Amino acid sequence: MTGPERDPQGTEFPPTDPPTAEQSAVDEPAVDQPGPDQPRRSGLRDPERAVRGLGAGTLALEALVLVLAIQPIRVVGGDLGGAAIGAVVALAVVAILLAGMMRRPWAWHAGTVLQGLLLLSGLLHWSLFALGVIFALVWAYALHVRRVILG
Repeated sequence: MTGPERDPQGTEFPPTDPPTAEQSAVDEPAVDQPGPDQPRRSGLRDPERAVRGLGAGTLALEALVLVLAIQPIRVVGGDLGGAAIGAVVALAVVAILLAGMMRRPWAWHAGTVLQGLLLLSGLLHWSLFALGVIFALVWAYALHVRRVILG
């Protein structure tokens, strides 16, 4: 507000002076800095749930891209054999299963193993290696966000 404050009946309140630096330091503890025994707050209502959603969304997106990439790889890339298609479908199914299990702490480790398996599937076709690199970078970013938010 630009003028003096008023209550609903129209009575004006005298403007109050902002507290000095000494008064605010004595009266209130710093909200931005957690104490030594308090965990750092991320500002999220439920940080664990938000991080689980990030991991599940990343894995679900990976599964969708893997399944949708089969046909363009066959058309553009050439010789995508039955073993490579089976590997892509298996990796997509595992990604969907892991996305549903993100509440379990081991699911994050299993997601990292999944990225390694996708990179190894690059031995079957070079484009799978390219997808593996892309999703390994995305997964590394998700792990970084998890570490920053949860500590």
